[in-house]
Amino acid sequence: MPKINAGRLLSDLRRFAQFGAYRTGVHRPTYSKEDMDSRRWLAQQYEALGLQAHIDGVGNVFGMPRSDRRSLLIGSHAESQNHAGWLDGALGVIYGLEIARAFAETPDCTGLPLAPVAWADEESHYVPLLGSRSFVGDIDEAEIDRAVNVDHGLPLRDALCEAGLAGVPRSLVDPDRHVGYLEAHIEQGDALEASSKRIGVVTSIVGIWQYSIVFHGIQNHAGTTRMAIRKDAGVAAATLAMAIAERFPEVAGPRSVWTTGRITLEPGARNIIPGKAEMLFQFRDSEIPVLERLDAVLRELVEETSIKTGCRADIERTGTGKPWHMDPAFQAAIENAAARHAPGAYVRMPSGASHDAQVVARKLRAAMVFVPSIGGISHHWTENTEDTDLVLGCQVLADAAEMTCVAKAGSDCDLTNSMRQQACRPARPVL
Repeated sequence: MPKINAGRLLSDLRRFAQFGAYRTGVHRPTYSKEDMDSRRWLAQQYEALGLQAHIDGVGNVFGMPRSDRRSLLIGSHAESQNHAGWLDGALGVIYGLEIARAFAETPDCTGLPLAPVAWADEESHYVPLLGSRSFVGDIDEAEIDRAVNVDHGLPLRDALCEAGLAGVPRSLVDPDRHVGYLEAHIEQGDALEASSKRIGVVTSIVGIWQYSIVFHGIQNHAGTTRMAIRKDAGVAAATLAMAIAERFPEVAGPRSVWTTGRITLEPGARNIIPGKAEMLFQFRDSEIPVLERLDAVLRELVEETSIKTGCRADIERTGTGKPWHMDPAFQAAIENAAARHAPGAYVRMPSGASHDAQVVARKLRAAMVFVPSIGGISHHWTENTEDTDLVLGCQVLADAAEMTCVAKAGSDCDLTNSMRQQACRPARPVL
């Protein structure tokens, strides 16, 4: 089995965090100087390992083995949220680098083809999951032409040009060239920490359905308009939010979540009754029937609120991210490794956040491993994970990578008997 170098892993994680260092976290938005510097540094590390490194036309960084054998992709995304944590994305990227090094140093693994990768813009500065979507052929040139930065409006084309990527081809997946894809990530929640678990074997990644709900009332004077005749769009939005809070628990799944992210009132003055209110709303679950049930109830509640308040309502679904279940055999490889290194301290669990793995899984077998987030904090500069858990997660993924490569590289043979037995065991209860 490959043995990772714990000191080197932690050192590289902290070295990577110097690109855009901010307090105890990082500020490394997509295609910023700090982001591109980090990607060029990664390419240098891949080359030093003897891999063929290149940065493609959307900024994905690949370290491809100099072999005709089918390789295992392993990585995550390199950029960060604004003024956020040092591990979100970076963890999986540096795991890929360290595991590639461990393979190169382990006689039994030197011939196993491993391909570390760092995706671009998973964090949606321009386009959600841009790098992995580009890789699987799920984004066309027209969408790239339309995309702009959500913070300052810079067109994506201009950003690519400034980053030195104009005219660089985008890499496209060849399923015959790759065994599959493994990704590691911090949990970004507190389920592992709260249950004293150290490894999460990801079973599925949620679908996210997003909505714009607009109520049209009558704008009028706040002091002279009698309450009995008002059609207050702000009240309608608040009424709907409370109705959702009361009704959704009755129809939701055990891991469903929902969020009213923003309510905007027009004209937004203290002495004017709002004539318009827009609510941005989303819910998440890993099962399509649950998502469809929540959608139906939401539409019922919007109609009921419109009748109750006298405000006309429009509802538009603005996003329908599909849930995706991770490959059972790859899950078994991770669980097998977790049982070896963290007996009794691992659990199968769904992911409540989106990840590149759900995109790559459309074309390749894919799976993920989680490590705990201290306090469940992520997307904030205080995000952190214990060093011991950082090391454990990397070793578990390294073992899983070896099992996956041995079972699949160079052929279409089935899993080894031990992995097949793990895959056929009854699933552990989800947290």
